[in-house]
Amino acid sequence: MTTGFSSGSCRFADYFVICGLDTESGLEPDELSGENFEQSPLRRTFKSKVLAHYPDNVEWNPFDQDAVGMLCMPKGLSFRTQVDSREPQFHSFIITREDGSRTYGFALTFFEEVTSKQICSAMQTLYHMHNAEQYDILHTPTSPQGPEDQRHQHTQPRPVLHAAPAISRLQRFNSYDISRDTLYVSKCICLITPMAFPQACKKVLQQLHQAVTSPQPPPLPLESYIYNILYEVPQPPSGRSLKFSGVYGPVVCQRPSTSELPLFDFAISEMINLLGVENVLQLFTCALLEMQILLYSQHYQRLMTVAESITALMFPFQWQHVYVPILPASLLHFLDAPVPYLMGLHSNGQDDRTKLELPQEVQTHHTLVSFYLFIYLELPQFPNKLEFIQEISEVLMSFGVAPEGNIHSSDSQAKYCAFRSVDMVSDKRNGNLASPLNSFLLRENETIARLQALVKRTGVSLEKMDELPDASSNKDVRFQCDEEELKMHQLNIQVREVFANRFTQMFADYEVFVIQPSQDKESWFTNRDQMQNFDKASFLSDQPEPYLPFLSRFLETQMFASFIDSKILCHDDEEKEHTLRVFDSRVDKIRMLNVRTPTLRTSMYQKCTNIEEAAIEMRVSKIDHTALHPHLLDMKIGQGRYEQGFFPRLQSDVLSTGPTSNKWTKRSAPAQWRRRDRQKQHAEHLYLDNDQREKYIQEARNLGTTIRQPKLSNLSPSVIAQTNWKFVEGLLKECRNKTKRMLVEKMGREAVELGHGEVSITGVEENTLIASLCDLLERIWSHGLQVKQGKSALWSHLLHYQENKEKNATGLGRKSDGGGSAMPPLKVSLIQDMRHIQNISEIKTDVGKARAWVRLSMEKKLLSRHLKQLLSDHELTKKLYKRYAFLRCDDEKEQFLYHLLSFNAVDYFCFTNVFTTIMIPYHVVVVPSKKLGGSMFTANPWVCVSGELAETGVLQVPRNTLEITFECQNLGKLTTVQMGHDNTGLYAKWLVECVMVRNEITGHTYKFPCGRWLGKGVDDGSLERILVGELMTPSTENEERMCRTPPMQQSPGMMRRFVTISPNSKPKLNTGQIQEGVGEAINGIVKHFHKPEKERGSLTLLLCGEYGLVWALEQVFQHGFKSPRLFKNVFIWDFLEKAQVYFESAEQREVTPDENWQTRVRHFCRFMRAINNTSRNIGKDGKFQMLVCLGARDHLLHHWIALLADCPITAQMYEDTALIKDRSLVNSLIRVLQTLQEFNITLEASLVKGVGI
Repeated sequence: MTTGFSSGSCRFADYFVICGLDTESGLEPDELSGENFEQSPLRRTFKSKVLAHYPDNVEWNPFDQDAVGMLCMPKGLSFRTQVDSREPQFHSFIITREDGSRTYGFALTFFEEVTSKQICSAMQTLYHMHNAEQYDILHTPTSPQGPEDQRHQHTQPRPVLHAAPAISRLQRFNSYDISRDTLYVSKCICLITPMAFPQACKKVLQQLHQAVTSPQPPPLPLESYIYNILYEVPQPPSGRSLKFSGVYGPVVCQRPSTSELPLFDFAISEMINLLGVENVLQLFTCALLEMQILLYSQHYQRLMTVAESITALMFPFQWQHVYVPILPASLLHFLDAPVPYLMGLHSNGQDDRTKLELPQEVQTHHTLVSFYLFIYLELPQFPNKLEFIQEISEVLMSFGVAPEGNIHSSDSQAKYCAFRSVDMVSDKRNGNLASPLNSFLLRENETIARLQALVKRTGVSLEKMDELPDASSNKDVRFQCDEEELKMHQLNIQVREVFANRFTQMFADYEVFVIQPSQDKESWFTNRDQMQNFDKASFLSDQPEPYLPFLSRFLETQMFASFIDSKILCHDDEEKEHTLRVFDSRVDKIRMLNVRTPTLRTSMYQKCTNIEEAAIEMRVSKIDHTALHPHLLDMKIGQGRYEQGFFPRLQSDVLSTGPTSNKWTKRSAPAQWRRRDRQKQHAEHLYLDNDQREKYIQEARNLGTTIRQPKLSNLSPSVIAQTNWKFVEGLLKECRNKTKRMLVEKMGREAVELGHGEVSITGVEENTLIASLCDLLERIWSHGLQVKQGKSALWSHLLHYQENKEKNATGLGRKSDGGGSAMPPLKVSLIQDMRHIQNISEIKTDVGKARAWVRLSMEKKLLSRHLKQLLSDHELTKKLYKRYAFLRCDDEKEQFLYHLLSFNAVDYFCFTNVFTTIMIPYHVVVVPSKKLGGSMFTANPWVCVSGELAETGVLQVPRNTLEITFECQNLGKLTTVQMGHDNTGLYAKWLVECVMVRNEITGHTYKFPCGRWLGKGVDDGSLERILVGELMTPSTENEERMCRTPPMQQSPGMMRRFVTISPNSKPKLNTGQIQEGVGEAINGIVKHFHKPEKERGSLTLLLCGEYGLVWALEQVFQHGFKSPRLFKNVFIWDFLEKAQVYFESAEQREVTPDENWQTRVRHFCRFMRAINNTSRNIGKDGKFQMLVCLGARDHLLHHWIALLADCPITAQMYEDTALIKDRSLVNSLIRVLQTLQEFNITLEASLVKGVGI
């Protein structure tokens, strides 16, 4: 974690603190620690005090007595007797000041014998009282109570039966006898430091403690060592290592250089051992999405390690919210805060977990033997999660660390099984703010009970683990070879690099989407809340689809906003804070790689290659600096002696001030370092000397020039020509490869079967392919620019073009002839397409606008044509580009435009599908039949348009014009139009040929054929119809179009040739043709489901469209239908209603062939009733369509055909030659329909509106 230390501090440590029992104030119970008095006195907590701290105060880090006291001994004092384990325990903590800067503390807690007679006798008295109370409770006879009462009234006695064993237990464990037992109390020594060096501080403190406990006194008085660490040991400079002396051996610490990841000295392997990689990744995702996270463990150091590790892995982002890795018992009310937080809570051990009350909305997600993870189930998945886990696991295994954590392995049980961390991640914003978490420690919880049962089932006894000591305290405190520590650093670096690499890959292009403020910094700061700082819509439009659930939430977090703010605030490398500078240099490297090998831009997982361990090994093997050795201080004779086993009160006069001539203390804060922003406090490398800074800026500049093309002015003309020619050729070749690859991808399997490309390259996200095409266009447009303006060369060229055209204000674009259709196509206009993009408020940056314009042009199949038009303004191109620019090499430019023309062969919906929230104008025209003029029509028509993303609701259409234009949120690809009228006036009958709907931005026009009447008493009496539409292909064959787009749906093939008769007289098909029709319709649906999801067309079209399933079954039921009397139409629905009446009466008469038959009849009648009871006036054919769709959805069609074939009504209403009476034809029909059973058919809402089945 980067530390924000205040500017005055250059010393390794600011304070040395001693906390413990103040014998003068005696035993004060610590009510705030939340302990109850039912516990025996030895198990209660008492108030601890800061006994001494040296020096009294330092200006850059004022001493905060309350915070230090609480965090050194968060649970207060604890007592032990000689029978208890008294191993020293080390833990670290963090103090965050109001301005966001941090100070670290490192504490070693050990036990000392109590010498004060008063304290011992006070303890004895407490025991007498406690035992008497317990004895009374056990011996008061009373009626047995339920467990509820017992829990609420601890003073109420339990049944007498338990008395004997309970008393003997009292005597065995809860006893302190002043004459027989020795009493020990906890004491803590602590270093407060500006930077986190836990390993070094642990060694210093352990050696000081050893000096006090060992039989021989140390070589020098303790004061000398403490004085040395406070005043004579500096912080190691950036990129250097430092060695200084402890009491018994040297201590080494080292600090990364300015080009490495920030300082982090906790062991990530310990977190992996505790949680396992998968849980770490879950926890990491929760932290990135800024949820409420609570860690729960018996060991303070583990809380700190996990919290610091998770926040360090977030590089380059920083946790912006409440961060309290160790929450003292007195601050439990913090858990109620309705804000994101990351806190650690200490558990007392086994009993304590039952008191942990979790918020109700949290779901149990994962369980390990002694680690519980409670996580929301709908957590979005981290991008490439499986490959990421695989990569981290490989790193861990190379160091011999088990990726699943070491909780189950036998040798590590001693180490890890005592860990019980409950990790609650409750995002209160989704839950109930009023449900307080403070009841948290008071009531039992069934979730925990369930988990405990599970732990028991896994066969691990948690009781035994309590007795296992903490392994970390068993380490021999003598200084050994630091191989372990080096291994820890190497593992840390590798794991952190793998995590950092994920963000570098995901955000490689982030810079171009940053919205630079137009005003100066001061006004930007004042209006910060209203400002947008990142073009989220455009950034997300480039991302692979599986990343979107995670990224769309992550871009809304405070940490992301702060990261972008810091990017906006620093205009040059000098101002950048350390994390941003390191991140940007890595992004530059990746971008250079991607330019050289553009194929890298895919959603394929790219492993981390950038691991710099060598620097650490160098620093550790060759120490750069050695601090002064400890020496005798100017003390009076007799001072500095002490009693073995007791940490002495030190001589404050010698420790309160440092040496006067020390160069470290004199150096004051550099003037140029002004605190710009709270974030700046987190920047760690503030102490660059000038030559380092120079070298640094130079490096950054060099990197900048290597990314740009070579400066051509410095080279000879022939070299220029050659270099340039290579570059132009490279761009062209890349363009050829990209277009081929995108076409192969779009055509999917068919292309592979035709021999284009290998199977392996398919399956790349369409979004990433288009994003990489946009990258290529940007590179082509920035080649040979006279002056770079703005972030996007393409967009700035377009803006110049727009400006020129609007000055000349000549007619925009050519108007293509409408071919006399009801809706002439939109005129082709590059400027108009630009205006559409400029009107989209969600797109905030030039790069975003350029990409949106490219997507729109591709969807309209106009990319090549627009770019040709743009480049046809030769004057403008000459003005903007140097002679050698790609765009002024005519041959290459022509080839390039020709390659882009090939995109017209396929349908892209890369604009409609990506910008799903934008407002789009639509134009609707209702085309009435020409034969029967609709001029007499008196009712008021309406339409409702549905698409894959949304539907419009009912829109009234003016009766006189029959067209409307409306704006609504993007509907996606259009699927159905519901249309109807209100049946008012004298002549409410209306024959409609079709409805046309056009998207006014993309120009996509959909035709929804109807050809039926709407009105009571005409046709099937319907007042509304559901029309299924299809995208129209442009009718004007333009000289520039290579080929016409095939429609999204496969051509209906065979069936076209049967329909040669005019649409009003229904064609009579023979049984063979009908069977073929049904086969084709079913085949279309089967094919639909066998395609990859990306390539599927519209299922609604296959069900209800021309030659769809509904049409095919209509032919089945119309075949051999007895012709009715003159002038009376009979519809299939009439036949189905009669069948329903028969079935219902048969059911009542209980004419039941078998159970199956009854079930089928019940289903059939239920569906018929539901459709007949709908409030919609969809007419008899509309009802039939609905029945077929529902039957297909619920896989009931084949049952119903079987029922109807055997129904007596069929015999009455059909001729003997009818298909439905032919047993073998019906059987083959049933078999064909059965093939739909394996598919999960989802119906569009408009098809089943108003039917509640």
